[in-house]
Amino acid sequence: MFLGLAPALFTTFFLTSPATAASAEDWSTRSIYQVITDRFATSNDSTLPCDTGARKYCGGSWKGIVNHLDYIQNMGFDALWISPVSANLEGNTTQGESFHGYWTKDFNSLNPHFGSAEDLRALSGALHKRGMYLMLDVVVNHMAAPALPGPKFSFNGFFHPFSDASAFHKQCFVAESTDPSDQETVEKCWLGDTKLPLPDLDTENTTVVTELQNWIHQLVEDYEVDGLRIDTVKHIRKDFWPDFAKSAGVFTLGEVLINDTSYAAEYTQVLDAILDYPSYFQMRNAFLSTQGKFSSVVDIMTTSQQKYKNGLFRTGSFFENHDQPRLPSITKDAGLIRNAITFPFIHDGIPIVYYGESSDGGVLSTFAGQEQGYQGGSDPYNREALWFTAYQQEKPLVQHLRTLNAARKEAIEGSPDFVTTPMKFLAIEDHSMAVSKPPMLALFTNIGSESPQGLSWHVDGVFQPNEPLVDVLTCTKVAADAQGGVTVPSVYGMPQVLMPAAALRKGGAVCPEAATGIRAKSGGLPAARVPWAFFAASVMFFAVCRARWM
Repeated sequence: MFLGLAPALFTTFFLTSPATAASAEDWSTRSIYQVITDRFATSNDSTLPCDTGARKYCGGSWKGIVNHLDYIQNMGFDALWISPVSANLEGNTTQGESFHGYWTKDFNSLNPHFGSAEDLRALSGALHKRGMYLMLDVVVNHMAAPALPGPKFSFNGFFHPFSDASAFHKQCFVAESTDPSDQETVEKCWLGDTKLPLPDLDTENTTVVTELQNWIHQLVEDYEVDGLRIDTVKHIRKDFWPDFAKSAGVFTLGEVLINDTSYAAEYTQVLDAILDYPSYFQMRNAFLSTQGKFSSVVDIMTTSQQKYKNGLFRTGSFFENHDQPRLPSITKDAGLIRNAITFPFIHDGIPIVYYGESSDGGVLSTFAGQEQGYQGGSDPYNREALWFTAYQQEKPLVQHLRTLNAARKEAIEGSPDFVTTPMKFLAIEDHSMAVSKPPMLALFTNIGSESPQGLSWHVDGVFQPNEPLVDVLTCTKVAADAQGGVTVPSVYGMPQVLMPAAALRKGGAVCPEAATGIRAKSGGLPAARVPWAFFAASVMFFAVCRARWM
């Protein structure tokens, strides 16, 4: 059997003119690759030293990203989320340097460590030439100071364009509050602490509000930005956001870091979309432990489908990011990791992959990302430099992500309702479940790759009677029974994603030898084929080398 993969430019399916603002509907067909600009690629491909724990600038740049867009696009991603671009606090602090971009000092200037205005425009242009979208991370809630007002810092003229204390809320720290969950405290007190304060902008002040709206409008226009990821959304009053988003004029994806669906739901009323944090916390518990239970995932997602303004369709689904530990820091089990990485691609929202997330082969080396298998735990250890991997594309999870992206695009191309059809949870057991999102049926388990127990999924009536099916992750052929159901055994605790053979285009990007679909070809290079043995060998390699991780 063969695993059909396309190392081609998948985004030719969804070319969009950069002159036209991409809508939320346009973004729903995309998949997003997130990078930390300072850690993705250097301008001249030099492998500069980078001590992750030191929290220092390591030399990544916008030019470096341009040089490695093939790497991103060949995995099938058609949108790129980069770090905040504004000039940051310079010098060392108690939390290191501002390499991540979240400690703004001057909204109206760019971070010179990342490059020039011409470099950022070149990145935007290079993405649009490929039919890809650019998403900028932005921080509106606060700025960053080296210390409290004193010898090292005074409000007067320190920040730009907010040059005096009247633009900020009075000092009080969320972390020091007797009730840090109090919403007024959340919105009006400062993040950080006395050693590294993050002065909170007074977003009730009309002058501040107008300045922020003008800034975001100009930033989007100057660099032809297609979307925004907005930091610390819950720390600003909700009625600030609609006018801010209108000023931006592009898709907005807000970070509401909370494990509470009801709380998060309120922000779906004021922005286009939010990161699906409530689901993330339950997914992590269920997918990354053999003791986890899928019922918690089903409960939280069913609730979100009901409470969010647009269900889960206007969310970003993820398993790693710069604020959360990488998967291999939680588990080394190949089966658990593959199940976890697969899920966002059948989730109702937009799949988001953090750089380096996709390569289980890389966890055996000193350096690796999500596709390169990075093992970093919490910040700063999950912010590794990717250039040490040489951007290898042969690693098992790189190819796994390529397949998932290609299969999702095939599903969207053949079934336009795919992105508006809510996923349904079927055959729910403690350690397995099925998720139906026609034409896909995804089969998940958390028994792990070394479990001695067998497991089979039995799902009734989801396909046509006796319909030929394909597991797109391995190109294994399966047939529905006379009632349209399927009974499929687990292999090494790995996930399976079944699609009708007729839903896959002949000669297309996914399992071309098993595909029987006759839709017109939409572009892209001929599919490559990777033997099933390569997939199985990668699983066994994990088991043999497990001792090195423990």
